[in-house]
Amino acid sequence: MWTSGRMSNAKNWLGLGMSLYFWGLMDLTTTVLSDTPTPQGELEALLSDKPQSHQRTKRSWVWNQFFVLEEYTGTDPLYVGKLHSDMDRGDGSIKYILSGEGAGIVFTIDDTTGDIHAIQRLDREERAQYTLRAQALDRRTGRPMEPESEFIIKIQDINDNEPKFLDGPYVATVPEMSPVGTSVIQVTATDADDPTYGNSARVVYSILQGQPYFSVDSKTGVIRTALMNMDREAKEYYEVIIQAKDMGGQLGGLAGTTTVNITLSDVNDNPPRFPQKHYQMSVLESAPISSTVGRVFAKDLDEGINAEMKYTIVDGDGADAFDISTDPNFQVGIITVKKPLSFESKKSYTLKVEGANPHLEMRFLNLGPFQDTTTVHISVEDVDEPPVFEPGFYFVEVPEDVAIGTTIQIISAKDPDVTNNSIRYSIDRSSDPGRFFYVDITTGALMTARPLDREEFSWHNITVLAMEMNNPSQVGSVPVTIKVLDVNDNAPEFPRFYEAFVCENAKAGQLIQTVSAVDQDDPRNGQHFYYSLAPEAANNPNFTIRDNQDNTARILTRRSGFRQQEQSVFHLPILIADSGQPVLSSTGTLTIQVCSCDDDGHVMSCSPEACMLPVSLSRGALIAILACIFVLLVLVLLILSMRRHRKQPYIIDDEENIHENIVRYDDEGGGEEDTEAFDIAAMWNPREAQAGAAPKTRQDMLPEIESLSRYVPQTCAVNSTVHSYVLAKLYEADMDLWAPPFDSLQTYMFEGDGSVAGSLSSLQSATSDSEQSFDFLTDWGPRFRKLAELYGASEGPAPLW
Repeated sequence: MWTSGRMSNAKNWLGLGMSLYFWGLMDLTTTVLSDTPTPQGELEALLSDKPQSHQRTKRSWVWNQFFVLEEYTGTDPLYVGKLHSDMDRGDGSIKYILSGEGAGIVFTIDDTTGDIHAIQRLDREERAQYTLRAQALDRRTGRPMEPESEFIIKIQDINDNEPKFLDGPYVATVPEMSPVGTSVIQVTATDADDPTYGNSARVVYSILQGQPYFSVDSKTGVIRTALMNMDREAKEYYEVIIQAKDMGGQLGGLAGTTTVNITLSDVNDNPPRFPQKHYQMSVLESAPISSTVGRVFAKDLDEGINAEMKYTIVDGDGADAFDISTDPNFQVGIITVKKPLSFESKKSYTLKVEGANPHLEMRFLNLGPFQDTTTVHISVEDVDEPPVFEPGFYFVEVPEDVAIGTTIQIISAKDPDVTNNSIRYSIDRSSDPGRFFYVDITTGALMTARPLDREEFSWHNITVLAMEMNNPSQVGSVPVTIKVLDVNDNAPEFPRFYEAFVCENAKAGQLIQTVSAVDQDDPRNGQHFYYSLAPEAANNPNFTIRDNQDNTARILTRRSGFRQQEQSVFHLPILIADSGQPVLSSTGTLTIQVCSCDDDGHVMSCSPEACMLPVSLSRGALIAILACIFVLLVLVLLILSMRRHRKQPYIIDDEENIHENIVRYDDEGGGEEDTEAFDIAAMWNPREAQAGAAPKTRQDMLPEIESLSRYVPQTCAVNSTVHSYVLAKLYEADMDLWAPPFDSLQTYMFEGDGSVAGSLSSLQSATSDSEQSFDFLTDWGPRFRKLAELYGASEGPAPLW
């Protein structure tokens, strides 16, 4: 059989908890695995003095657990125990072999004696037990003497590990002003020692730093508040040190510490307060809507949602002129302009602004009120504002036949400043590139400068500018929309060239053609045209016209029996009249060819018989000859027209002057006495200029160049305004292609005569300056004395020096 044993010594004796081992006997604390009676009977037999006879079957292994102390620091191998077989007679014939976990590395066995030793340092926290197998062999034959079996070597624990906080350091948060005993966080320390053996793993918690603010439960590790009314605004962060000690906190136990960083979270326990009870601000009267005027701030010691503010205007005369909003990032109140300001209307405003916390906590209402007010004074500063139009938009309707220079609207603007500067009006030419309109610079009267044509431009959108005289940079503008109303100034006409045919076998009343008309006008009641034959064809025996009353007309034959040989083409003049006021009409011509048709009315030929043409002249050649004749005729007419409109050269001779009227002077100009060169009176009184029975005729004027005043319409003279007259003349001059493109060119070849000073020109002088004598200047009197001195003239003989 196998037995296990262990030598007793003082150290191992204590480490094994006073276990008793006997050589050759079983440990009383071990378990015996065998097929024999209990070891209690064997023990009694061994202790008895009476010899005992053993008659039992052979026992195989006697299984025992070995215990070895961890963390052995000696230099010799640590004795673990001894294995012994009952077949071993001590003669060395039995060989012990050890295998399994750690065999040969951690544990060795003496193959002769069966002693087991630990050759490495053991740590229970790394491995608590080892499972090995033992076998006894015949040393000579190698035959197993006993069956192989397992046994366990357990590592006995000692207190060699301090408690550790595996999750540390800790971070925790607790609301400020929390009641005493409020749980903050629970900390947990673990001890790697065996919790089933002694007190090595029994941990006790204590607080080393953080009193008197916090406490810790010695058993659970729960940290709680220990002081009431802890204020975040006074102290926000706390560093608490917790200790965990094993051995139940007794002397000699190992300890570990951790840090718990505790932050007091904010609650709304501080009401907002304005550091300033009065704010003074200023804003320009030209500040646009929503522009910032200034900022107010109510200080709140809280943070986050508890420090959020809501600003409102609760009173004051500027509640309708200003608004306030809250900046969500900085919690300031931003005062902005709500409506346009005017220094001239109101120079200052007063606001009462309230700042309040929107999020309140009921348990802290006794610390309120959680709102505060302040007063804001806002001064409006004057700026030089541009002129303002009243109204801000103009809509004008004007008929298209309005005369040039007619005032269609008075544009009015004023300087909103106290100074009320003078204003000058003008038109933004980019809005009126065609220059159809003109505005009076002082009165703002909007007038037509060119004829209007609704068919060309039915709408005009112009911009009128108003500028301050003292500050040209201040310019206001107003849009003016002009609708050109239609007048009946366009006669209806055929939309295209109408050409029809009539068969030789046509009968009376047969439809030849349906015609229609177009009119560029746009009357309010719509277009309605009337058709009839022109007066010269009213009694036309061949064709007649029937008005369909739907702006179309039918052309019918009045007889039958048409013949190409008699007449191959008919030209029928048709009179088209509209329904406008006044009624306008035009005459269109319908060309009707006589054609040969079959019995069904299909055209066979629309040309005269071939015998009507010369044999040697084809139809194409005849058309070419007629085309050439027509081109030559057009060229002749064009040349005659150009000669008719060609003018003689403006410069008749080298001494001719050119003005609006070409004038020739044979002597020097008459200066102010010359009143015939240009009649300035006509510029100021056009009515008198045209009322004369016989206009004054210049003798030195070319007969084909006449004054532009002949183009002035009668309506301009009736208006008796210089603006209308000038605008009319300007338009007529722009439209006259033969008008001189200059105002005046005068050439004086001779200087004037009759001056008491004689000629002052040097052109006719035959002597140099050194030969001239200026003694005559002394005869001109005291006024020319200085001039005589400058030119060396003297009244007496020159001095000798």
